[in-house]
Amino acid sequence: MHCKARLPIEALDQGPFLFSFITVFFIFFSLPGISSGRIYIDINAPSVQKFQIAIPDFKNLSGQNQCSDVAAKLLSVVSSDLDFSGLFSIIGKKAYLVDQGADLTAENIRFKDWSAIGAELLLLGNYSCLGGKLEIEARLFDAFSGQQILGKRVVGDRAHYRYLVHRLSNEIVLKLTGHPGIFLTKIAFVSSSRGNKEVYTSDYDGYNVRQITKDYSITLLPRLSPDRKKITYTSYKEGEPVLYLRNLGSGGIKRLSGGPGINSGASWAPDGDHVALTISKKGNPDIYTIDLNGRVTDRLTTYEGIDVSPSYSPDGKRIAFVSDRSGSPQIYVLDVGSGKTARLTYNGKYSTSPSWSSLNRIAFASIVGGRLDIFTIDANGGQAIRLTNNQGKNEDPCWSPDGRYIMFSSNRSGRYNLYIMNANGQNQRKIQSLSGNQTSPSWVP
Repeated sequence: MHCKARLPIEALDQGPFLFSFITVFFIFFSLPGISSGRIYIDINAPSVQKFQIAIPDFKNLSGQNQCSDVAAKLLSVVSSDLDFSGLFSIIGKKAYLVDQGADLTAENIRFKDWSAIGAELLLLGNYSCLGGKLEIEARLFDAFSGQQILGKRVVGDRAHYRYLVHRLSNEIVLKLTGHPGIFLTKIAFVSSSRGNKEVYTSDYDGYNVRQITKDYSITLLPRLSPDRKKITYTSYKEGEPVLYLRNLGSGGIKRLSGGPGINSGASWAPDGDHVALTISKKGNPDIYTIDLNGRVTDRLTTYEGIDVSPSYSPDGKRIAFVSDRSGSPQIYVLDVGSGKTARLTYNGKYSTSPSWSSLNRIAFASIVGGRLDIFTIDANGGQAIRLTNNQGKNEDPCWSPDGRYIMFSSNRSGRYNLYIMNANGQNQRKIQSLSGNQTSPSWVP
């Protein structure tokens, strides 16, 4: 595959995400590159061919063996990011024909030595440390033509090197596809690593874990708000299932819905001003909406059976949910304005946990042939596509903010861990995990 460079994108200059609760100082510089208008990877194609990319060790410019341990860390993070994207195949170091830590200037690079081992792309980097600060420079080249595709320099806090490298990885994916990467996104999930089921948050890849709840009980179904400043979850710490709202900045907790019976399965509306959830105060579990003060604003279903697990559409005009009105649990779609409901799934005897993507597909878990697997279906109906098969129990799907990846929980390795896969089911990978079981992921920008 031959790559031609295109116009350099503008450097980003945004502060650190509030969600991470850290102070990171960084500066991005766009470095010169050859321009053309081409997007290199069409991620909307049914099957995306992976780029063969070589990533030698980043060269340490600090001198006197200062921060020599950083090189391996930088290489590990950027390689993991690009691998998780499903767009790249990393060429192993044993195949390299030249020494590590090459010069970043194109005229000093022997591109034939890289193209000879099958590399289509070459990512070179160097770094230097000064006190607690870290400066990283990276350049991406077409290994066949020798043209520079991307050049970036970032300066930040050495302790937050992962954050800085994630930004570089995002820039690489944006340059090659026209779409930002997922590497700065955040997740919430439930883990039993300390004995009880508690809510945790982390980076998309499972690093930088933070424990949110310490209820010493059972917590379920955490859902991050669209602005990442709040989180809802259901806890049994009072004996019954109660929906709580927590401010991630201040740590303040509010009892959002705690009437008799079920109060769970909250789904944030796109505007972040209210949530849909299951409440059983009238006897049967039905879908309601409430504002952030806990006031019921609407009752959306009135079926004398089970209606649970709501999930908003990207425009907030429809809600997918689970109902047994057909005799077995299946996925239905409700038009919020008209109140009309249509059945969406017909596969298997049990379908649950719908999650609506920004690209208008719905992921769900379903039992087919005795196995619990992840499927997707167009939100307007059609044939469901099976994404997991014959690899343990797979459940709790949720979409990446861009709608191009799915995170889910699976016990294929014995205990439940969180996995990421492309929207077509390819490139299934386990993320960094705690001890115990990890379930119920929620994913936001």
